[in-house]
Amino acid sequence: MKILFMEWKSLGQKDIMEEFRRRGWEVVCYPFPRESDNTRLNQELCEKLIWKIAGDKYDVVFSFNYFPVISIACNACQVKYVSWTFDSPFIQLYSNTVKFPYNYVFIFDRGTCEDLWNRGIDTVYHLPMAAPVERYDAYPLLEREKEFYRTQISFIGSTYHEKKNRFYERLGNICEYTKGYLDGCIEMQKQIYGDFLLEGMLKSEIMEDMMEHCPLRVNQDGFERLEWVYAHYFLARQVTALERKEILELLSEKYQVDLYTYDATPELPRVKNRGTAEVMEEASKIYKCSQINLNISLKSILTGIPLRSFEIMGSGGFLLSNYQREYEDYFHSGTDYVYYTDYEDLGKKVEYYLSHDKERREIARNGYEKVKGSHTYKNRVDTILEIIGGGE
Repeated sequence: MKILFMEWKSLGQKDIMEEFRRRGWEVVCYPFPRESDNTRLNQELCEKLIWKIAGDKYDVVFSFNYFPVISIACNACQVKYVSWTFDSPFIQLYSNTVKFPYNYVFIFDRGTCEDLWNRGIDTVYHLPMAAPVERYDAYPLLEREKEFYRTQISFIGSTYHEKKNRFYERLGNICEYTKGYLDGCIEMQKQIYGDFLLEGMLKSEIMEDMMEHCPLRVNQDGFERLEWVYAHYFLARQVTALERKEILELLSEKYQVDLYTYDATPELPRVKNRGTAEVMEEASKIYKCSQINLNISLKSILTGIPLRSFEIMGSGGFLLSNYQREYEDYFHSGTDYVYYTDYEDLGKKVEYYLSHDKERREIARNGYEKVKGSHTYKNRVDTILEIIGGGE
């Protein structure tokens, strides 16, 4: 099989590329301008892709995340386009091109798949994320590194207080009633795990006020609902920002909490902000050396298991996560990982597992074995092959 691999700074890129090559497939990388160019209706880029795909006769084009411009080019060349989306929300999934017959659109979040399936779209498939366990196992962990990374609780990820994520502030001029209503919705959603309520709560008069002060429109090639955009990009990020701040603040009152993130966090004075973590090797060592690794899911992930959770378990770390419905399909809480249902439950479980080392280590080991056996990039490529046909 000959694969044209759309290369950009994506997580998992090295691991799935190595899995393709391990099977003896020819992989050719194409530098994809994900950050700089329009990746929806871009005629110049589309023509370049068509020349590349048709001229070199590829069997499959692959990308992490779905891009309409690639779909258009593959459809024109009648070549299979396999994408695997791990970002949420990802508005380009709501492009009309997603229906094209040469698409195989894999998405980590079953809730997003269900939304698209309910619209009659049959080119979408559910595929959870994975972890490169063999690569993690190969990293030596020196004694000085164990000491350097050792902590009671760690969290690697955005606080969603960064300027680029402060969508909610763009609604600053809405009326007091709308602001109070939205703040109430945010507080309610913050306390609910397992169900996404924000979109359904955006009634017409609230939408009208938001549209007046921060107008949006459906993309030229899109079918996204404007309520969906406001709920997932504006409100869900605000919920996540508040939740992550409150949880880290709460836990840091009693425990050592290490945070690996992009920006300074003066609003969290008791949390040790250690800057960003290098994702290929350092993050895995942090997971191994932390007694508890937190996952606090972005609220726009409807049901899915974030990549962070697979990486924690695949590194042999102990995972304590908010409840997400899909964990139940693959793992057992209290056996492979542990979930919490609210802040009080979180506090109790942190206290319990920090004082029960043997049980905590057994759970971490079980999670590791389960990811190693069933949730590697090899497992996921096997699933992709079953669906698209062809292969070895």
